[in-house]
Amino acid sequence: MGFRDLWDTLRARRRMRFENTDAFPMSEELHELEPSTHSPQSELGVALMLRRRMDRPRTRMVPVLLCLLYLACVLVYFALGVVGFSTVLVVAALIALLVVAFMGLFYLGVHEHFADRQMRLPIVIGSAGALLLVFYLEPVTQIALAPFLFVVMAYGLFTLSRNMALAVCVGILAVYGAISGLHYAQDENAALLRLEVLHIVSLALALPAYVLLMGRVRMLHRLLQKKSSEVRSITESARRDALAGCLNRRSVLAALEEQKQLADESGIPLCLAVVDLDHFKRINDEMGHLEGDEVLRTFAKLGQGAVRADDFFGRYGGEEFLVIFPATPLLPALNTCERIRVQVESHAWENPRLRGRVTVSIGVTQYVLGETALEFFARADAAMYMAKQGGRNQVVVQEPVGAGSAANDEEVQVPSHGYF
Repeated sequence: MGFRDLWDTLRARRRMRFENTDAFPMSEELHELEPSTHSPQSELGVALMLRRRMDRPRTRMVPVLLCLLYLACVLVYFALGVVGFSTVLVVAALIALLVVAFMGLFYLGVHEHFADRQMRLPIVIGSAGALLLVFYLEPVTQIALAPFLFVVMAYGLFTLSRNMALAVCVGILAVYGAISGLHYAQDENAALLRLEVLHIVSLALALPAYVLLMGRVRMLHRLLQKKSSEVRSITESARRDALAGCLNRRSVLAALEEQKQLADESGIPLCLAVVDLDHFKRINDEMGHLEGDEVLRTFAKLGQGAVRADDFFGRYGGEEFLVIFPATPLLPALNTCERIRVQVESHAWENPRLRGRVTVSIGVTQYVLGETALEFFARADAAMYMAKQGGRNQVVVQEPVGAGSAANDEEVQVPSHGYF
């Protein structure tokens, strides 16, 4: 396979993720339970992506890379004979000191006490102070001082408020002026003083203007973050069942399609369980539909609490739920299903109008490579109906003999009084 063919294949696979969610009609009976029609969305955990990226160690390496750029600039000056090797050593020592100090603060968790977890204000002040110190020791480095001050300010502008950024600018200009006065007091070099005054005037005009202009960018950045947060919230809501709070029909079917493709490609085991609340019509008749909805919500919480974080728990429709067990053989999936059954049966349902126990019937099976999603689901669904016919409140397993042999599957009935 050539590079172009490989690239086209990867792009096609990316488009297939969470698509074709209505790829298989389950059965006529299940079609009647059509709940939500929300579109499928991306993977779980997207809402925290930006914050995780901000907390990554490599993000904290950005100031280090900027410091190394300044060191590279000083090395060029040294190669051209403009500064001495002692200046290079001073710059390297200052960078090492700043890096060790801030990495130590991050390691000790001091940054957790700041509103800005990246501690950008201290980093900006420390970096600007180091630049000004090098300028004091070696006046010729004022050529690099101005552009790198803009780099330092740019690093902090998305976090610093406008007033804080302007205060930092005033502090930089004040220290710059004091250093220029010290240079003149030491050497009484009028030409150098004139040049430094010109630099101060240029910075006094340019830095505040830069901060004010970047304020618009900062405002757009915050607006984008707000809208991004809203989109993530809408995206997550579209994946959730409005009543039960778990994955909705379309999302759980999309996950089933994706996990089936993954199992076909990698050969890893995949299991599916169909869970149905027993006598739910009786529960609605005894308690009313509002209280029946509360039973569904409570069961969804119990079910989600019983499965792993990598499993998919979703409502297919009515009182029927699906559980997908990626990379899981049949026996661990069976044990989880039994755990769900036991937790539901032993839960203290507080409604006094509930006359009997709330129980579930569960059918579980393992995927056979090459079979369709409909065949996979049909075996789990058939096992669930066998659990109903066998007295309810139990787990029934259909262990497939081979692909396409759903009719010859072995049924294993798990009694309602213990684990498999």
